[in-house]
Amino acid sequence: MSLHRRKFLKLAAAGVIGHSLTTSSITRANSKHKIKAVAFDAFPIFDPRPIFALAEDLFPGKGEQLGKAWRTRQFEYQWLRALSGQYADFWQATEDGLLFAAKSLKLNMNDTKRQQLMNAYLNLKPWPDVKNALKQLKDGGLRLTFLSNMTAKMLETNTRNAELNQYFDHIISTDRAKTYKPDPRAYQLGVDVLKLKREEIAFAAFAGWDVAGAKWFGYPTFWVNRAGFANEELGVKPDAMGKNLIQLLEFVKT
Repeated sequence: MSLHRRKFLKLAAAGVIGHSLTTSSITRANSKHKIKAVAFDAFPIFDPRPIFALAEDLFPGKGEQLGKAWRTRQFEYQWLRALSGQYADFWQATEDGLLFAAKSLKLNMNDTKRQQLMNAYLNLKPWPDVKNALKQLKDGGLRLTFLSNMTAKMLETNTRNAELNQYFDHIISTDRAKTYKPDPRAYQLGVDVLKLKREEIAFAAFAGWDVAGAKWFGYPTFWVNRAGFANEELGVKPDAMGKNLIQLLEFVKT
């Protein structure tokens, strides 16, 4: 796990990430292809901070450590399984990561607490700027989809609970390809479902590694950098970056 992700988890567990972050914007390079759709990772839309706040409520004084260890194993298990051909979906990888994290910290993770923490992934709330931005994107004629490592059930449940169904044309889980981003097969699902060229699909990423994966694949990429992280040192940068989805509106209109 990168230092940037650890920094986010620390802030997330403390519940202090807000909307006063300073970010820079990068103008998208001129392209012959007009943006016709936007594919979103889940977390530019849904705020994950309450998950880690709940960890602190359930394990006072240990929630930050649990959140960090859980998130680390969650990603490691996804990528290790994908690389080794031993695929398990996001829900299972997340639960396995939680159980390992609790065991490693010697916490009493009973069934009730486990279910509370896992179910928090089914009760995510949208960030404050989301509904207005999605409405403007739809009114502008853009097709919208999720392209997320979360399972379809997780995406559909959160989208329905947040009353965002009317904005999304598709909900794409990488579970369809039995792999995870940043595997190119995961990003290819957006092209296959939308039936557009990759250059016509803007990808809205939450994490730096997802920015790199989307750029390597060939998507015009906007980093919804809500936590104000630095660019990863992976040889690629987002086409544009901002702290919220309102700035994404400017990117797709460029």
